[in-house]
Amino acid sequence: MDNKFAWHEQRTTTPDGVYRVLRTAILDGTVPPGEQLRETHIAADLGISRSPLREALTRLEEEGLVVKVPFKGSFVVEVSARDIAEIASIRMLVEPYAAELSATELRGPGRLRLKQTIEELYRATDTNDIPASIDAHLRFHRLFYEFSGNKTLQALWNGWENKLRLYFAADHPTYNDLHELAVEHERLAEHALEGDVAAFRREMEKQFHNALQGEENTDRS
Repeated sequence: MDNKFAWHEQRTTTPDGVYRVLRTAILDGTVPPGEQLRETHIAADLGISRSPLREALTRLEEEGLVVKVPFKGSFVVEVSARDIAEIASIRMLVEPYAAELSATELRGPGRLRLKQTIEELYRATDTNDIPASIDAHLRFHRLFYEFSGNKTLQALWNGWENKLRLYFAADHPTYNDLHELAVEHERLAEHALEGDVAAFRREMEKQFHNALQGEENTDRS
């Protein structure tokens, strides 16, 4: 853990700035799942007091990236391959339905948001910005649940999102060409706009292969 944040060139003392530094370190793998976030070391690396650090850790805990263990400290949350496999198997059943329900909205008022999200995913993947690619990846899938108008589907997504964020932090770097992630999701968007639920499901099956098998950190060709 020592000096993992010393690379940060621009010193920041605000809780928001510290939050962003820690969040990036978690999502780009600098600090791996299960590792302890030692306040003394981080404060020394960043040249800050403990107060903004604790506020940042609380925000990360609320986001589901950090867990605080009484008398032990703060740790990056771990997500098991089984957790992700179970989520993926349910998503295979409900996400095509969410896409079907959201089709009308996506073809109308929601189309601009869908286009912007895909553009953000391309921009992030083409610059190999892992945290930004994860955020755009999640926003893309969230649109189907949000635009479905089904509160139960929306609640399911909300329950998964934090675990998926951590899984993506491990999964995105396994792409030999992260640009392919954006291409895959543009295909999903096309199937959703066409109302082709079967094609949407087939594309999901291809993308979910590793997750469904419970395989993490498998290199992609």
